[in-house]
Amino acid sequence: MIKFIQRFFDPSVKIDDGSLIDLILELEDRVEYLERENDSLSASLTELEDRLDQRIDRIQPVIYHIKGGEKNV
Repeated sequence: MIKFIQRFFDPSVKIDDGSLIDLILELEDRVEYLERENDSLSASLTELEDRLDQRIDRIQPVIYHIKGGEKNV
């Protein structure tokens, strides 16, 4: 508990502007990379889902038992 309180009264560490800008640019690059990876992953998952749907339809096609003449449809 004492260490926690002392942390508030310790002198703050000053970050020079050059390193802060470098950190911001690095984070922006990482965000762009992750967005590209996310798009790629989403496209791959969509393709996989479509393939699975096609295989399921080949194994067990959907059959509709619709009869127009009966009231119990």
